[in-house]
Amino acid sequence: MIPNWLLQRAYLTPERTALVFNDQTWTFREMKDIVHELATKISGYSVSRQSRVAILVKNRQTTVFLIHALQSIGAEIVFLNSRLTASELSYQIKDSGSSVLLYDQDFYTTVKDLEYLSIDLNAYSIENIMTSSQKKLGNVRSDFDLDETCSIMYTSGTTGKPKGVRQTYGNHWWSATGSSLNLGLQENDAWLCAVPIFHISGLSILMRSVIYGIPVFLMEDFNEKQANLFLQSGKVTIMSVVTATLNRMLTDLQNEIYHENFRCMLLGGGPAPLPLLEKCAAKNIPVFQTYGMTETASQIVTLSPEDSFAKLGSAGKPLFPAQIKIVRTDGKAADARETGEIALKGPNITPGYLNQKHFLQDGWFLTGDLGYLDEDGFLYVQDRRSDLIISGGENVYPAEIEAVLIAHEAIDEAGVVGISDPTWGQVAYAFIVGKAFSEEELLQFCRERLASYKIPKRFIQVKELPRNAANKLVREKLRLLIEGIK
Repeated sequence: MIPNWLLQRAYLTPERTALVFNDQTWTFREMKDIVHELATKISGYSVSRQSRVAILVKNRQTTVFLIHALQSIGAEIVFLNSRLTASELSYQIKDSGSSVLLYDQDFYTTVKDLEYLSIDLNAYSIENIMTSSQKKLGNVRSDFDLDETCSIMYTSGTTGKPKGVRQTYGNHWWSATGSSLNLGLQENDAWLCAVPIFHISGLSILMRSVIYGIPVFLMEDFNEKQANLFLQSGKVTIMSVVTATLNRMLTDLQNEIYHENFRCMLLGGGPAPLPLLEKCAAKNIPVFQTYGMTETASQIVTLSPEDSFAKLGSAGKPLFPAQIKIVRTDGKAADARETGEIALKGPNITPGYLNQKHFLQDGWFLTGDLGYLDEDGFLYVQDRRSDLIISGGENVYPAEIEAVLIAHEAIDEAGVVGISDPTWGQVAYAFIVGKAFSEEELLQFCRERLASYKIPKRFIQVKELPRNAANKLVREKLRLLIEGIK
């Protein structure tokens, strides 16, 4: 057992700033009082301990209060991706067995669409609950069981049906603990949250706020100009980004720099292109590449500050409580620099998926991602196993080609996917966002940097690349576009 995070934090440091949103500020004491009031109101809507409650929300202060209120009641929170269609949401609601849906009024139309799909659940808007006089007095939980399910998030679903990932209080606790042991904790720390709260990167920031006792500067939607202003203000010390958002911030930043207080740009969401890391290094932007997923309650591998330049391109070593190894196709441990499947072990790894068995193999979680460890034990993530292109018997990693393309001055973003080919089995197609380009010029650029079998067969310019809620590239959707142009 461990103390209720918010209650303990409000007891230890009541007057510290907990949350900043749209120029409004709440201390931990103020947030605790709001959360307690909200918990009594939610309890009046048939929500109790171990109720499974789905939430459809935006990045707002009410969402932060709602999450802590549901935790205080003891409900299991099912985080719904607000960018999904009603049909996609209905699958997750049914699969999770949620009995109640709490939603922002913005999603009223989506909720009505769910009703048309005959979803059997009670739906209430958060705005109505917060203004309601209906209350049910109950005990606010004074502690949390580390083995108890806290949250449920569905995987991105880039292949097949999304799976409901169970995250325990212990998963979140050890994730926060491992991160602080790696990054340290400073008196003036404040985290900018510009990622969706319904995604693990966003939720983990909220959990760390109450565990560490630091404020969260919350953005409703990502905006590169606003994010840069935060980082230049000196009020923010840490931010979590993915490649696409960091690229946008760099473009907007131009020749300006960040405040010296800003000490950590956590870069996750997939392998980072080396040219991007080199751009950041040239501007003294402290980028620490990370590796993690929904199943590991955020990052589980992070490049420590002292290694950030010597191991440029690496995701680092596992956080203190975690272990890592690379597994070959024959099930044996790989040698240094030998590519295989990334396997993980640690207390921040999910106990399993909803409605599924046979999760771990001898205590190890097989991620489905490909990578290798160098001689010093640093992880280099190469790609998803499902995205691997096998061309003429050779392994081709889309992320490697994307990194080369992004280094071209005319290209802002690139997405590569394999397509069937009668001669080679598969060949690479590249989708590009950027300025007008000459295909011959790009071919020559690639010939100088890639083996012939890695060079894309087609270069296709598009306005934008398909991305999920976490801004990760969804290559399966690129493949659908390819099928339409062959």
